Amino acid sequence: QVQLVESGGGLVQPGGSLRLSCVASGSILSIYEMGWYRQAPGKQRELVARIFSQFNTNYLASVRGRFPISRDNTKNIVDLQMNSLKPEDTAVYYCNAEIRTNLGVRGLYWGQGTQVTVSS
Repeated sequence: QVQLVESGGGLVQPGGSLRLSCVASGSILSIYEMGWYRQAPGKQRELVARIFSQFNTNYLASVRGRFPISRDNTKNIVDLQMNSLKPEDTAVYYCNAEIRTNLGVRGLYWGQGTQVTVSS
């Protein structure tokens, strides 16, 4: 089995910062891409950022330059540093990873989500 567990969400004022972290654990042989998605009330889930390697990343246009994504392959961790937060960043944030298990099965896995609220 594979688990993704997020941490770091919370309430922050506009202009503030939060750091989300996600750790993957279980029967992991290898991890391909890792990323963060978000879903606001009444809206579809959208990709925020994903990382294949240090030099291969993708960002939602509205967060590029504010939310750098990074990963530690030795610890199976992906982090999202969220700076200059805006009320429109309010959403549940989900960690996502494409993983090959020890049984050779390759699939997408999701965390349980962590709430980020940006409000004064």
